[in-house]
Amino acid sequence: MATDATGYIKHHLTNLTYGELPAGYERIDADGNVVNELTEATWTLARSGQEAVDMGFWAFHVDSLIWSVGLAILLMTIFGLAAKRATTGVPTGMQNFVEVIVDFIDNTVKETFHGNNPVVAPLALTIFTWVFMMNLMDLIPVDIIPKLFELSWAAAGNDPHHAFMKIVPSTDPNITAGLAISVFALMIFYGIKVKGIGGFMAELTLHPFNMKNPVVQAIFIPVNFALEVLALIAKPISLALRLFGNMYAGEMIFILIALMFSTGMALGMFAGVLQWAWAVFHILVITLQAFIFMMLTIVYLGMAHEDH
Repeated sequence: MATDATGYIKHHLTNLTYGELPAGYERIDADGNVVNELTEATWTLARSGQEAVDMGFWAFHVDSLIWSVGLAILLMTIFGLAAKRATTGVPTGMQNFVEVIVDFIDNTVKETFHGNNPVVAPLALTIFTWVFMMNLMDLIPVDIIPKLFELSWAAAGNDPHHAFMKIVPSTDPNITAGLAISVFALMIFYGIKVKGIGGFMAELTLHPFNMKNPVVQAIFIPVNFALEVLALIAKPISLALRLFGNMYAGEMIFILIALMFSTGMALGMFAGVLQWAWAVFHILVITLQAFIFMMLTIVYLGMAHEDH
């Protein structure tokens, strides 16, 4: 039972990964038996979590990419339709819903961001809605889509044990790190654009210890630089890990609750109550995490626009 539970959890937490395996690599089946040895370096889908690890840095998490891009297209379609059907009269349900979100984001940016940049509000809207949609996938029962994918995978003549499908992109650190690095790049870009390269470097070398004596100031420049660079790098790392950690923990709880359904009627009924309660609470979590990611992005870009 413990082995089955471990396998169930590992299967649900493994991404559908596409990458390159080196020549001489021995591929094994679900029972640990060697199936074949690659005669040359081969790009292929991983058959296990270990193969995904062995593929290295340049492997792609296909499921995370498909779901994140698909949700982005869905959002663009919704907002595009709302814009095309917008009217000055009584708004429709979709128009009213979109206007509420846009007004909320716009007011939040006005209260938080004090620079002059027309990119910040649309960026904040994109981040909030996209991260929210990716988080929202966590409310879909953990077995539905993976099981459908497993059945279609088997119908195509493939081993169902190799059918991995994670549908919550924000539980993948590659996705959250990609978002955070994009925000970090904008921070650096606008920091240099607003302050100039000299002002940007001065901010890294003359704070927090800024002395009037030039000799003492020169002594503290390496200390200031080390402290400011660490603080700067910590921003995207905290952005990525905060979102990933919260969503990964939420997904893990859903998986553990799903395991309870196979332990008998009594625990199954209790699991149903737990699943409903956690889903209701998780609605707050997924919304809050999207809001926090958006707010920190606005704050960081606001700091990049501050010219002392």
